[in-house]
Amino acid sequence: MAKRKPRRGRRFGVRAKRRVFLIVCEGTSTEPKYFKTFRASTRVIETGKSPHQVVSTALQRKEDAEYDEVWCVFDKDDFSSEEFNGAVELAERNGCRVAYSNECFELWFVLHFSYHVSASTRQQYRSMLTGLLGKPYAKTDPSISALLRSRVSTAIAHAQRLREEMRGRTPADANPSTSVHELVQALLTEEAGAATGLS
Repeated sequence: MAKRKPRRGRRFGVRAKRRVFLIVCEGTSTEPKYFKTFRASTRVIETGKSPHQVVSTALQRKEDAEYDEVWCVFDKDDFSSEEFNGAVELAERNGCRVAYSNECFELWFVLHFSYHVSASTRQQYRSMLTGLLGKPYAKTDPSISALLRSRVSTAIAHAQRLREEMRGRTPADANPSTSVHELVQALLTEEAGAATGLS
């Protein structure tokens, strides 16, 4: 009986190189904790600084090691339009990606449950989340991550729709809007690749 010839193409037993993400966050609690829940190779840095300082930190740290993607995560909050838009432009001009939220990161959480197209304050978003979660919203509550993960495809669809609604506006003028879904999609893709284990 003739021996079966090995199939060409896919190389079995060769592990795919994992992509490494540098994620520099303005926040020191909500955003870092959230991004650390992903099973991707990440280095998450919390700064507690302004959008411009977040970008400056990312540009400094990206020289320290080889990262496949460098992301800056910050909110509009009370920062001026010049500060916010300028930080987005500085990051993109220097090869960094931006996961911004206008007004705040909690908008991304709300989008897991419903489509929201009205400008709201941080406190209003927190009140919305309390109603949507059926319990007081606490940004340090570890149980929220699992619930959000089960609804992430809904959040991505809502965020994409919202960006379309705000097309043509600057990030500062696009309220509400977020690009967090772009980073989340990249992390989910990396997770899926890592789960297969082989390339």
